[in-house]
Amino acid sequence: MLTILGKQSSINVRKVLWACAELGLPFQQEDWGSGFRDIDTDAFRALNPNAMVPVLIDGDFVLWESNSILRYLANRYGDGALYPVEATARARVDQWLDWQASDLNRAWSYAFMSLVRRSPDHGDSTQIQISLRSWTRFMLVLEGRLTETGAYVAGPDFSLADIAVGLSVQRWLQTPFDRPHLEAVQVYYQRLEQRAKELSLYPLLMGQA
Repeated sequence: MLTILGKQSSINVRKVLWACAELGLPFQQEDWGSGFRDIDTDAFRALNPNAMVPVLIDGDFVLWESNSILRYLANRYGDGALYPVEATARARVDQWLDWQASDLNRAWSYAFMSLVRRSPDHGDSTQIQISLRSWTRFMLVLEGRLTETGAYVAGPDFSLADIAVGLSVQRWLQTPFDRPHLEAVQVYYQRLEQRAKELSLYPLLMGQA
């Protein structure tokens, strides 16, 4: 059985839990991180030298970095539906996975930590506004893409990219600020909410930012 180390409030841990649900994989999840078991220990750093969650343990194989874990699970246990084998289709999924991790996440990080997590280290009002403007700019990119596909971020079918991007959209909608209404993003999120309900994972996947 797979073991997933990391607290459920982590967006990156929820990515992995969602992938396991999509693939029908049994797993055990252990709460590690702030408020739970300490990740700043030699024992945990032996699993992930960055001292971050999630960490996946599959037998004697240990893997960290959430999007890498998504790819591994789909490659090892999937049938190609979440992560296509054909080169161009796979590249499109990879493009949006990487965009979520490198561009979108970087944009919302400061504002989210301030406005939702109430972090005392993220109280600079100028930096909050910079973060919100950048976040909005990237969400407009997503709006354009979803308007184009009329379905999911990598194309007509649900993929690993929607797990990562969808959870980031959740943060966009749950962060208290005066955001523009993005119709295609809203419809997309409703589609993902329904999928989460069908997996019986709605409270876990969509119930918290």
